Amino acid sequence: MKINLTDEIKKILLNSIEKNIRQGNFHIKDVPEIILLTPKNKTYGDLSTNIAMQLSRELRLKPLDIANFIVNDLDIQDTIIDKVKIAGPGFINLWLKENWLYQTLNEIREKGDDYGKVDLGKREKVQVEFVSVNPTGPLHVGHGKCAAVGDALCNILKAAGYEVEKEYYINDQGRQIDLLGQSVQARYNNLLGEKMEFPVDGYKGEYIVDIAKEVIDKFQDKYKGRDDQESREFFKEFTLRKILEGIKKDLKDFGVEFDVWFSERSLYEQNKLQEVMELLKQRGFLYKKEGAFWLKTTVFGDEKDRVVIRENDIPTYFASDIVYHQNKYQRGFDKVIDIWGADHHGYIKRMKAAIQALGYPEDFLEVLIVQFVTLIREGKEVGMSTRGGEFVTLRDLVREVGKDVARYFFLMRSYDSHTEFDLDVAKSQSMENPVYYIQYAYARICSIIKKAKESGIRIDKGEKVNLQLLNKEEEFELIKKLSSLKEVIKKVALTWKPHLLTTYLYDLASSFHRYYTVHRVITDDKELTKARLILIDCTRIVLFNTLKILGISAPERM
Repeated sequence: MKINLTDEIKKILLNSIEKNIRQGNFHIKDVPEIILLTPKNKTYGDLSTNIAMQLSRELRLKPLDIANFIVNDLDIQDTIIDKVKIAGPGFINLWLKENWLYQTLNEIREKGDDYGKVDLGKREKVQVEFVSVNPTGPLHVGHGKCAAVGDALCNILKAAGYEVEKEYYINDQGRQIDLLGQSVQARYNNLLGEKMEFPVDGYKGEYIVDIAKEVIDKFQDKYKGRDDQESREFFKEFTLRKILEGIKKDLKDFGVEFDVWFSERSLYEQNKLQEVMELLKQRGFLYKKEGAFWLKTTVFGDEKDRVVIRENDIPTYFASDIVYHQNKYQRGFDKVIDIWGADHHGYIKRMKAAIQALGYPEDFLEVLIVQFVTLIREGKEVGMSTRGGEFVTLRDLVREVGKDVARYFFLMRSYDSHTEFDLDVAKSQSMENPVYYIQYAYARICSIIKKAKESGIRIDKGEKVNLQLLNKEEEFELIKKLSSLKEVIKKVALTWKPHLLTTYLYDLASSFHRYYTVHRVITDDKELTKARLILIDCTRIVLFNTLKILGISAPERM
């Protein structure tokens, strides 16, 4: 029977924890998911876990004491584990017996494209809503970062066994959409020589002029000089449709396709607002003051109560968002994750409060805040101003550096840290460019395997190959790195930090490059050659699977 390396180790650790529960040392009902990671420093072993830190709060014990309890009751005789040590505040570090590492290679060969997938989520339904930019202009680079983070997170959650639905919320209702139509209408008339005042706070930028020109091409002067309800409605709908078409195309070219495009208007067409306001009133969280309706968000920790219906009976954006999130809950999701831009940070508390006011669990909604992007060219910051209509679009960025590079650069660092996107590095075809570095590793492996086949070296399916010939330090390092993919997938799925996977991918490519620099794969020793071909083919599989999850291509030639 084949043994899954990490599952076997977790079982050993879990047995010790359960033994301590039976002995009365630990008073807990549920043991959290045990995560095993590969330490960067080899002196800390082959694998490490922080399970003692995870248990510390609930047990009200020091992590070091918990770690000692666990290690003292570990039964590692006749197991994968060679030795165990405690380090720092309570990390449990493990050293593995070398012969067990080869099992990883057999597992990768057997699972192929499915290697890395785990059943952490147990088919739990998760909705991830991201980008959701107001359709008032093209996507800029900041939206691109949100798109990359959201799409990668969805792919990771799917790989971890969750049922995931990707959604884009279209803000197609309200004053900003009216202003959008009026902006194009003014430019249309100006282009035809008709004076029409540009709206205060209207949308500027060349894209507004381009849409106005398209109206002229299709409808000539049909709407010239008109400022009635019919013409205003026409310009609003035409412009909204054109911008949404552009957004969808840009996202598709960026490798992002949504399962659902949800219209804000649909909520009002179904009269859902009144239904939700009535529910909040019945639950005692809605009150009227100074002609407006307020939600008691302070009850749930917000700084102040929030207006949901203004004194003129017009709902606020907050009201629409409450209705929208009720709709999400009614669709049967177990959890929803909203990915917002940095300018929405102050909005989290009120939205969490609204969720609880509706009677739903607070943790039904999780919000990730994606920080800003700065473009750097020749060492200088590229100026951007969205209000003035001067910004770098996602479309322009993808044209300049390519989809793969753009996605990886947005995912290189934690989403909640500021991104400095160096255009010169991004465009370079050198090892300085991390995407080139990773893809070159993949292409190099494909080239070696092709060369081996051309030389008549083949490994038949089911052929027994002596993997114990892989006994060099660099080979052990590479195998250990390959074995940790599933644990990285689990950690990202639990923490929602996709950059951990890009870090893993880069480290894996580095391990391969180091190995290839020191050791020849195709040698005069036929058996050693076959063992090394299996090692690099397993590396190829893991590189491919990880790149695919991140939405990045794996070229066989560079």
